[in-house]
Amino acid sequence: MNAVPVAAEFDRVPIIDVRALVEPSASLASRRAVAEQLGAACRESGFFYVVGHGIDAGLQARLEESSRRFFALPLEEKMAVRMALGGPAWRGYFPVGGELTSGRPDRKEGLYFGAELPPTHPLVRTGTPLHGSNLFPREPAGLRDEVLAYMAALTGLGHALMSGIALSLGLDADYFAARYTADPLVLFRIFNYPPGPELAEDGQPVWGVGEHTDYGVLTILKQDDAGGLQVKSRAGGQVRWVEAPPVPDSFVCNIGDMLDRMTRGLYRSTPHRVRNRAGRDRLSLPFFFDPSWTAEVRPIDSPALEGAASDDRSERWDGQSVHAFRGTYGDYLLGKVGKVFPELRAEVLSSK
Repeated sequence: MNAVPVAAEFDRVPIIDVRALVEPSASLASRRAVAEQLGAACRESGFFYVVGHGIDAGLQARLEESSRRFFALPLEEKMAVRMALGGPAWRGYFPVGGELTSGRPDRKEGLYFGAELPPTHPLVRTGTPLHGSNLFPREPAGLRDEVLAYMAALTGLGHALMSGIALSLGLDADYFAARYTADPLVLFRIFNYPPGPELAEDGQPVWGVGEHTDYGVLTILKQDDAGGLQVKSRAGGQVRWVEAPPVPDSFVCNIGDMLDRMTRGLYRSTPHRVRNRAGRDRLSLPFFFDPSWTAEVRPIDSPALEGAASDDRSERWDGQSVHAFRGTYGDYLLGKVGKVFPELRAEVLSSK
């Protein structure tokens, strides 16, 4: 077995104009040119900014304003849509400290959303985790429509970006859509990171979210102007944390564990973390574009991946190899999310 390909050392996250992927009239040559940039970013850092994405700026601004208004509400009003009321769909609000990374509470609060599915949907009827209806708060009144419109818009962007990533691997543009994301599992989070001390009572660092990788295929993140996102760079055994500061009218994108698995580690799901040092609240809106729940994710058979390795334990933040996993994406996701919300996972398992 070949050695694990360690991502090249990088000191910045590249900015890529993806206009050619989202405009139907763009030529194949221009799409391939963008795909080449995406491939380089996936190999070197696993992170990239996208501009020229076509997502309505007005919708983004309205959603951000409504999100801030929600987090400014009294705790008892936010708890009216707490996650415990969402059942196996795992939707709703959690307070600061309610989510764990590596067993430690994060300093953030958040709202969890997903595809809006009726009770008659087959996966909802069988109690499939992470599927169902959302818990929308009464205030702000416009949040429901803004969230649904935003998820629809970013689902389209996710398909476009994955077509570029497919081209970067020498595959047909619809490779992922045909096999994994025709009906993607889309999850959307709105996080608020309040300011606070950098050390806990036990002397350990307090992170907005600790070091982790994302689980699926692609994350598309809208962040405000507070900063605080850091991406792990490694070369020669030395670790360096690279800032991913806000870039106007952009999204920060990163690949997840399942794309790492599909590409045999050529495209790496890079660890990242957040610490809010702005002295004020930090707003973050990650959107996860992932394989369908029942998809069995397999390595891609492509000449572009010849020689790629499949043992990543020594490089992974958690010591767990995504390449050793067997099962569906739903199996993988349930195991991971259950560690973030252990009480909810226990409740879901006990109901089966």
